[in-house]
Amino acid sequence: MDSSDFLTMDDFDLAGKTVLLRVDINAPAKDGKIQVSDRMVEHAKTISELSRKGAKVVVLGHQGRAGETDFLPLEEHAAILSKLLKRRVKYVDDVLGSHARTEVKKLSPGKIILLENLRFLAEETLEVPPEEHAKSFLVKVLSSQANVFVNDAFSVSHRAQASVVGFPEVMPSCAGRIMEKEYYSLIKATSQGRTPVVYVLGGAKADDCFNLMKNALEKKNVNLVLTSGVLGELLLIASGADLKATQVWLEKEGFTKLLPRIKEVYGKYSTQIILPSDFACEENGERIEIPLERLADVKKPVFDIGSATAEHYAAAIGDAGTVYFKGPCGTYENPLFEKGTKLVLKAIERGKAFSIMGGGHTLDALESLGINKNKISHISVAGGALLSFLSGEPLPGIEALKKAKARGNSK
Repeated sequence: MDSSDFLTMDDFDLAGKTVLLRVDINAPAKDGKIQVSDRMVEHAKTISELSRKGAKVVVLGHQGRAGETDFLPLEEHAAILSKLLKRRVKYVDDVLGSHARTEVKKLSPGKIILLENLRFLAEETLEVPPEEHAKSFLVKVLSSQANVFVNDAFSVSHRAQASVVGFPEVMPSCAGRIMEKEYYSLIKATSQGRTPVVYVLGGAKADDCFNLMKNALEKKNVNLVLTSGVLGELLLIASGADLKATQVWLEKEGFTKLLPRIKEVYGKYSTQIILPSDFACEENGERIEIPLERLADVKKPVFDIGSATAEHYAAAIGDAGTVYFKGPCGTYENPLFEKGTKLVLKAIERGKAFSIMGGGHTLDALESLGINKNKISHISVAGGALLSFLSGEPLPGIEALKKAKARGNSK
């Protein structure tokens, strides 16, 4: 793929046009209250540009999943976007009904509305091909009232959902600014050939980390994988290490079900997968570090990699051409166990490699540990979509935009 594979907002005269803008404003909900997210801040810039250019902006988004506590209306999101934009984003508690259609119809240039949570519609999340999504009520109703569809939601473009892949089937479509930025940065990182490529994988999402590691190693997209967190602990068990208390916790949390697959991958690629050599745990309110060979004698679970591991990883990062960091090396929220993550992130910050980071916990770690974000080449607002991209999987949202351009749904 290259940058000309799909159209961007620069390819359209948007003045006076009704624009359907798909964003990802899905955000954490604390005690039922929506929190401001980095994605909201970034999407606000795209919304602002469309408004300045005189477009009639119809914002489409979702919040949570059916059955979960954060499956909420988008009223608070509209209020947050209004504050970020310093202009009103009108909340419309409807998507396909007469109320929504009326509000879309009466929009004037520069004005912005946010329709209700798309996932309140069952058809939004149906697993069907784009051609079927194009026949959905969502796509039929809204496309008939609009001129252009803009997908700015890179972070949901790994999902073949109606609002992501349906509209490009039937109307002029292009990428928004976040989509464009994410795409260009990731293409640059994966195609420029700056080697060695080093993945630093940690955190609690062992499934995600394992699948990414496996795919990258099989496709020869990575030279070295530095492991920590749950993945690192599981790999140590796969290598024959006895983690005692930590292993009990891993079993209790259900992580050990990954072990058969992890053993198979480690057996094939052990020279490229680097495991922690020491750890940190807490004793009498203090951090104590334990070498791997003594871990079997420790009755407490570990919460961070040790200094020797962190320094070893920092040296490997210093020699890297490209670095992808996913997930903290330990429980960085606790000052006793921030050292491993901080040393590794500082190595990335001062290094010369093209660096990519993404995911909520990683972004929180950058903030709380005082890492200069300007020293990171690309900070992604995506999680699953970023993993899919780096794993070499086609993203349905991007494929839909490519097809729209090829089909001539433009201008």
